[in-house]
Amino acid sequence: MTTDYHIQNLTMSQNQLLFTPGTLWERLKQQTEYALECGALQPIPTEYEFVQQDNIRFLVRILSNLSRKDDAKKQQKKKKAETGKDFNPFLPYEQDLFVADISKTHLCLLNKYNVVDNHLLIVTREFEEQENLLNLQDFQALGCCMGEFDGLAFYNAGKTAGASQRHKHLQMIPLPMVLDGERIPIERAIATATFDNGIGVTSEFPFRHALAKLDSGWINSPVDYAGEILASYFSLLKAVGIEDGDEKSGKKSGDYTGLTQINLKNAICRGEWHSPSLDLVSVRKSCYNLLVTREWMLVVSRSHESFKSISVNSLGFAGALLVKNQEQMKIIKEHKPLNILRDVAN
Repeated sequence: MTTDYHIQNLTMSQNQLLFTPGTLWERLKQQTEYALECGALQPIPTEYEFVQQDNIRFLVRILSNLSRKDDAKKQQKKKKAETGKDFNPFLPYEQDLFVADISKTHLCLLNKYNVVDNHLLIVTREFEEQENLLNLQDFQALGCCMGEFDGLAFYNAGKTAGASQRHKHLQMIPLPMVLDGERIPIERAIATATFDNGIGVTSEFPFRHALAKLDSGWINSPVDYAGEILASYFSLLKAVGIEDGDEKSGKKSGDYTGLTQINLKNAICRGEWHSPSLDLVSVRKSCYNLLVTREWMLVVSRSHESFKSISVNSLGFAGALLVKNQEQMKIIKEHKPLNILRDVAN
């Protein structure tokens, strides 16, 4: 991605930052300590081991205690039965889990039932469906957080992709994932990718995927560069066969499927591309996982939420799987991680 198409001044006046750059990491650590002390944060302890397949050393965590999260799910079901509405932990959110305001559209919360330390949630202030396409404000907020510390961000687009909440939220964890492992288990595979017109693929992945390199300037000027990242995101969706609009009716809203990546950037810059309307996006059937680092962005389309009894979200495609017990660990070792990922992807 070159600066020739650097898109500037995109909705900057409407989405100015609300926190002081350089303070988020310290704020995250302070709030984590406080939330642990007051009991708002309920970490789920795990142990882990590595499972090698081909050139990828998968990190597989096994839960030591699921009772906390199981109890929470029971409480949510009880509230839904009493009120007739889905419980939304983000609206209103727990004040003790609040980390920082990012912008007029987004804020940061701690993940209440975290497996990974300092697990950050980037949440929309107003309700939006988790199946909605990401927009300019989402990538501005994400870029602001990515500039604060080295991390892996991800988006589980839809229940089939591993989303557990309907309210739109991105997630971010610090890197490296574990001290005695690689920064991200799939990074060596990512390094083997070959690119054509800005879209990369690697022979290391036996499932449909698309990869884009990101301009290093985006984490330093996230508001300015958000349009470029958004255009790359659309191009990746197109590359894995995900189209915008109501698939049943064939309607299109903000259609990007006939555009090249460069034309997309120019269209966004000129204000000729508009976000899809909520009613059309909410009925989209395509689910996918998005992974984002400071250097690259990866999209994988999904067909199934789980393999046998093992649920897979975005982190699975980063090379990090989570199992509940030794029986599930045995399934991973027998069937092999890449085969499992191939089964749940499109």
